[in-house]
Amino acid sequence: MSEAIEKIKKLLESHNGYLFHGTGSYHLSTRSVQKILKTASKKAGIKKNVNPHTLRHSFATHLLEGGSDVTAVQSLLGHNEARTTLAYIHTTKFKINNC
Repeated sequence: MSEAIEKIKKLLESHNGYLFHGTGSYHLSTRSVQKILKTASKKAGIKKNVNPHTLRHSFATHLLEGGSDVTAVQSLLGHNEARTTLAYIHTTKFKINNC
């Protein structure tokens, strides 16, 4: 995972702190990202509503289902409290031990 984090850090440095950039040195607007996701989900045949938070939620859920530590996921999501991260667990299929 550290290799992926290093690559993301380099991308952020080269794009003025933005992971996704638009034309020139500008970043993508929130609305642009929403439109891109909507178009991509339609092309993929996904009938459910997809938005940036859907991706964030999926990311967290997959990490937790894959056995990642809750505090590591908390840090990646920028949550101040583990309780906030634990809200993602209700959709996962695993059981938490010692919480």
